[in-house]
Amino acid sequence: MENNLDKANHNSFEAIKKIGPSGGEYWSARDLAKILMYSEYRHFLPVIEKAKTACINSGQEVRNHFEDMLEMVELGSGAKREIDNYFLSRYACYLIIQNADPTKEIVAAGQTYFATQTRKQELSEANIENQTENKKRLLLRDEMKKHNKYLASAAKGAGVILPLDYAIFQDHGYKGLYGGLGQKEIHHHKNLKKNQKILDHMGSTELAANLFRATQTEEKLKRDGIQGKNNANATHYEVGKKVRQTIKELGGTMPENLPSAECIKKIERQEKKSLALKEQDE
Repeated sequence: MENNLDKANHNSFEAIKKIGPSGGEYWSARDLAKILMYSEYRHFLPVIEKAKTACINSGQEVRNHFEDMLEMVELGSGAKREIDNYFLSRYACYLIIQNADPTKEIVAAGQTYFATQTRKQELSEANIENQTENKKRLLLRDEMKKHNKYLASAAKGAGVILPLDYAIFQDHGYKGLYGGLGQKEIHHHKNLKKNQKILDHMGSTELAANLFRATQTEEKLKRDGIQGKNNANATHYEVGKKVRQTIKELGGTMPENLPSAECIKKIERQEKKSLALKEQDE
């Protein structure tokens, strides 16, 4: 349980936090030096340099976290002069705290504060990213359902007997895109259960590749006037293979190596529940 001293220290770091014009948060190095009880700013500079080295070693761009600034300050006489300063990101503050004098009680409190807040920020960003991925998946899965109907119609026009020959036709497209793997092999490769559908467990990248395969096959069947189920199957395979080749040329991950995602039906239920709650609030 947080005691009064912990709360006071926490509030001290919050009090000096600043918000930029774009809404981003930052801290002034000079303000931080005072909170950490450095008698003079020049004694704090070596700590900043150690933190910048740690930033480089962690693979981060220093300029993204330590911004050199010149500030105008008013002297006692009313005159003004420029002083050097740094504007620091939360991560920069965290690194500085890790390199500050560990014997100071406020430093220990700062380590807890910035470690906790940095983790909260990471979780928040991960949540936003996850929500974005879910929305993309829902959109692409819906498009996939629609275009699979169009593809089935185009395949029928080319001579594929529905539903008798359609599974074989679809398999040719998958084999082209997945390097020879058909639906059953993909299902096994992705470690999906018997009742789980491949498309329901694709992430947005994999869904996009399959949507491109479906739309381009549909267009080619109609545009080139393909006739005969064997020719239709071959066309689907070649389109899938071309999409795979494009992914390879772009340096992308082959679709069979992309991880399986959470069942999209669960996301659909969550989305419906969220919309229902929103409508109630309105």
